[in-house]
Amino acid sequence: MDYYVNTHIPMVGKLLGDSLKNTTVEKGLGSAEPGSVAPYAGMGNMYFNTAEDFGKAFGPNAAQIMGDLPNFTNIEPIIQISEVLI
Repeated sequence: MDYYVNTHIPMVGKLLGDSLKNTTVEKGLGSAEPGSVAPYAGMGNMYFNTAEDFGKAFGPNAAQIMGDLPNFTNIEPIIQISEVLI
């Protein structure tokens, strides 16, 4: 988590530039059952004005961003594109 927060996310920010409006990182602690394991180790959220802005910024940098994943995880990422409603 330290590498992800302090190295990977800043690198991603530099690569994506002004298209990236904000990021958040969440560390999974558990689920509804007390003492249970979280379904996800963590979640990283990236915010863009539009899905098109994401594509234009991420596409050319995808190989470098995804190539850094083995430096902090062996978990296959799940990528979801969403619209923030509230």
